[in-house]
Amino acid sequence: MLQTLRDKTSGWIATVILGLLIIPFAFVGIEQYLVQRVDSAVARIEIAPSWWRSAPSWWPASMLWKHETIDRSQFDERFQQERERRRAQQGEQFDAREFETLESKREVLELLIDERVRKLAADIDGLAVSDALVVKTIQSIPDFQDGNGKFSQERYVLGLQMRQPAQTPAQFEQFVRERLMEGLLTSSVGQSNFLTHSEIDRLVKLMGEKRDVSLVMLPAPAADTSEVATADIQKWYDSHAKDFRAPESVNIEYVEVIGANLPPPAPPTEQALQERYKAEKARFLAEEQRQLSHIQINVPEGADAAAQKAAETKANQIAAQAKAPGADFAALARANSDDLGSKAAGGDLGWVGKGAIPGAFDTAAFKLKAGEVSAPVKDESGWHVILVREIKSGQQQPFEQVREALVREETESLRENAFKDVSGKLVDLVYKNPTTLEGPAKQMNLPLLKLGPITRDAASNTGIAKNPAVIRAAFSEARIQDNTVSDPIDIGQDHSVLIRVVAHTPERALPLAQVRDKVIAAVRADRTAKAAEKEADALVARINGGETIAAVAASKQLPAPETLPDVARGMPLPTPEVSEAIFLVKAPAAGKVAAGKAGLPDGRMVLFAINKVVPGKASDIPATQMDMLRTQITQMGGVDESRELTSALRKRMQIKVMDDNLR
Repeated sequence: MLQTLRDKTSGWIATVILGLLIIPFAFVGIEQYLVQRVDSAVARIEIAPSWWRSAPSWWPASMLWKHETIDRSQFDERFQQERERRRAQQGEQFDAREFETLESKREVLELLIDERVRKLAADIDGLAVSDALVVKTIQSIPDFQDGNGKFSQERYVLGLQMRQPAQTPAQFEQFVRERLMEGLLTSSVGQSNFLTHSEIDRLVKLMGEKRDVSLVMLPAPAADTSEVATADIQKWYDSHAKDFRAPESVNIEYVEVIGANLPPPAPPTEQALQERYKAEKARFLAEEQRQLSHIQINVPEGADAAAQKAAETKANQIAAQAKAPGADFAALARANSDDLGSKAAGGDLGWVGKGAIPGAFDTAAFKLKAGEVSAPVKDESGWHVILVREIKSGQQQPFEQVREALVREETESLRENAFKDVSGKLVDLVYKNPTTLEGPAKQMNLPLLKLGPITRDAASNTGIAKNPAVIRAAFSEARIQDNTVSDPIDIGQDHSVLIRVVAHTPERALPLAQVRDKVIAAVRADRTAKAAEKEADALVARINGGETIAAVAASKQLPAPETLPDVARGMPLPTPEVSEAIFLVKAPAAGKVAAGKAGLPDGRMVLFAINKVVPGKASDIPATQMDMLRTQITQMGGVDESRELTSALRKRMQIKVMDDNLR
């Protein structure tokens, strides 16, 4: 038996089996079988080639498809940017916990997917971004411009170093190129939007329309005082349950440390000032700066050894030319540099301080003397040939010149130290027993204060409970479940609090017996409003039936109508809601009147009659305003069309989102 198996596995059968096994290994890779891979992608986008739009997505046709992957690190970077943007926009109102929801993550991811979809579509359709457009875009960024609105190479370099994470000019240029690539299709479609003469004429007629209106203010309706049946009370309570709920609330005790209430520190001694000056002497040394120019030779990412050697050889040749007597460094830079930001300026980087361009570039630049040219210097963006054009040496400021600043800083430091000392001792005492504030407050001679009930709505709270950070801490699970003392919460300059939740009341429905009077009042208010609206509807019907608004007003012993000619859209008459109601009523036929009604916040009704409608005319609008109107409407239409294009592009692609990798 064993010999039979051995014979069969050494002949043509074994060869066929081995061949079948080799096929998947060849296309997938043996490492797929031997290594357990961790997929960090949060989304994948795939599109068929432009020359075969109907290509199937299964293998082997799938190998022709173009792929884009958004991995977790890319998503995290964008999510962090969006977090910082919203924090800056919302300030203290920003709730990080609410922002961390899966819904928020999906919202950010969808925007990122839209960008990749546009980029992928532009790429597969053969669109490209020119170097000139990249340079123009970078130079138009306000952060990289000086006070006169001109591009500053120095601000550009420093700005890139301050980005999170820091970027080289080559990296930023690629970033800008990719962003421009993403917007090529949609911006082209948006900019191609236009309005026909008939469309703009119709819009002008509607937007510039004026109406002659007569108004009558109806008196406040009589309050309903009739009995409310038990069944009606129960029905209203059941159908408006959300109106009769008590919000979640907590009661807290807290201790606050306020720096301004602490005893003032003693004035700083002369010795302390001298010691501070000596310890921070380098801070009072004007930084050395160097006026630099450079020529950059890029090394493409993933370049092979031959390409890297070619770039190095070119850099050495340029360095030799730059060191030659009478060499024109600026001309060499304009002819050879790959740095789009400085090439046109002859390689000028402006005045640069130590560390502004970290790495080998900085080390080489600050070893040179004025007028010297470096040997080629290699960093992650390629090779650099550096020229130091001028040097500004740093100068030490004497003690007397900075004494007042030292006094202010030392005094502030003493005050901060006193605040930190009290806060630190209080926290140490709390950590010994985090379930109480009474003992620590007594030992630190600080009052133990109480506040509550507090809700999540800051507007309904008082004192420190108006602070969003205090509200978030008070309603955190740890504070509610464990009743432990919070970490210090900063609510101002040298002002912090520690809180402890002493009671928690969940949101709950208020029993009918407790809110019975409110329910009855709500039912009667509803009856009153409906009665007023019914009466107004009857008066509107009389006017539309042929009576004049003046006759209707007289029959109700109301003042004569107020006539308002040439009422335009948006005029508050007496409220925006009334103005909107006037223009919602269909224009009456010639010689006819159209009536309508509108409610006011206090429950009163306004009765109106439209006597005349005059369409807007283009001749009444100044040419500049007409151009602005046309531009605004065109841009709005362009935005809509760009959004529709992105939606259509998404339908051409296969998009898969991995929600598990978002959590």
